[in-house]
Amino acid sequence: MKKIIWIGDSTVAFNRADTFPQTGMGQEFNRYCKQEIAVLDFAQNGASTKSFYNGGWFAPALAAMEEGDFLFIQFGHNDEKPDEERRTEPYTTYQEWLLRYINIAREHGVHPVLITPLSRRLFREDGTIESSHGEYPAAMTALGKQEGVPVIPLTEKSRLLYEQTGDQPSRRWFMYFPAGIYENYMEGKQDNTHLHCEGAVKMAGLVAEGLKELGGVYAELLE
Repeated sequence: MKKIIWIGDSTVAFNRADTFPQTGMGQEFNRYCKQEIAVLDFAQNGASTKSFYNGGWFAPALAAMEEGDFLFIQFGHNDEKPDEERRTEPYTTYQEWLLRYINIAREHGVHPVLITPLSRRLFREDGTIESSHGEYPAAMTALGKQEGVPVIPLTEKSRLLYEQTGDQPSRRWFMYFPAGIYENYMEGKQDNTHLHCEGAVKMAGLVAEGLKELGGVYAELLE
């Protein structure tokens, strides 16, 4: 059985009952895949390219890899954080850590796929989305071109989706709701980064769209 192995941050990570309705894209991605494709989600809240490896979280993902599998790599949200444990720079250490994952995947006969970080839902007054990831998406895209690794432009796809949908309607995809609705968040939430379960399905669909656009073995993963 072929596997899709996700590594990444909280926008990808599998959530348990104690954080419901927060949900990661990797948690819902099997909805778009053929039944014979297994989806394994090793993403971790707060992880950057560097801390995911150094924290030992990559080890179980590596242990699961078999020839013919796919490694989906989505980082960026936490690489921009100031602390030394996570911080990387776009065109140096960020690319170096991404390349480490790429090379390990290839050594094991696994197909690496780079996925630029999900846009934060930060609307300007004119209805456009503020860029909050700096040079990280461009750095990932450049590395993919250099190394011949497919890149799904999720940053751009999600930005366009938010703008087309609008501020109020797009809130339902995020952890953005009033007090008294969810037991885990009785005080309410206004979070424009982390996904509500409906949003995880929607954003996973953008990744599936990207695979379809890539064609070949990538499109063959989809139902």
